[in-house]
Amino acid sequence: MKNAILGKKLGMTQVFDLDGKVTPVTVIEAGPCVVVQKKTVDKDGYNAVVVAFGEDKEKSKNKPELGLFKKAGVEVKKYLKEFKLDNFDELQVGSEIKCSVFNEGDLVDVTGTTKGHGFSGTIKRWNARRLKMSHGTGPVTRSVGGLSANSTPSRVFKNHKMPGQYGNEQVTKQNLKVVKVDEERNLILVKGSVPGYKDGLVSICNAKKIAR
Repeated sequence: MKNAILGKKLGMTQVFDLDGKVTPVTVIEAGPCVVVQKKTVDKDGYNAVVVAFGEDKEKSKNKPELGLFKKAGVEVKKYLKEFKLDNFDELQVGSEIKCSVFNEGDLVDVTGTTKGHGFSGTIKRWNARRLKMSHGTGPVTRSVGGLSANSTPSRVFKNHKMPGQYGNEQVTKQNLKVVKVDEERNLILVKGSVPGYKDGLVSICNAKKIAR
């Protein structure tokens, strides 16, 4: 992984180019992140850096986390995440990773946690069709309908689209284009939408599967 950074999703807006073409973008407050630990092959079995992002209070952290920040000499942060970066040797504990690691036109993968909708029916979860409102179908018209479980096979097949938990899962959107990087305000604007809710944590890294 060449570059990576943690950020906070601020919301969506749109930008116009010189030709007047509009582009929908998501605004992400990316960094600055601080390196609080370096994991090495000798001690941990692999090389990685642990970065921290976002302000937080000491009472919100447990003793191991407080010890990590104290050892690194860094103020308490809200989020911790490790990345396996190519420039591992160049980074030291206390180093800052800023949004300037990405440039306009780069392709990135953005990972976040989608909005949680709780236990949802098939119409909301799978965009299923509602049953007829008449001819003896009721009283429930938003039920799952037939499950194709006749005497053969006398069971419901696996992976049948049923009601259940919807959302609140980690999702990665790939090959999003960086439209603008504002280093002064620590902002990255990426084309399109990204997973998550407002003020939700996201991670940005270089695209792993670049579309050709």
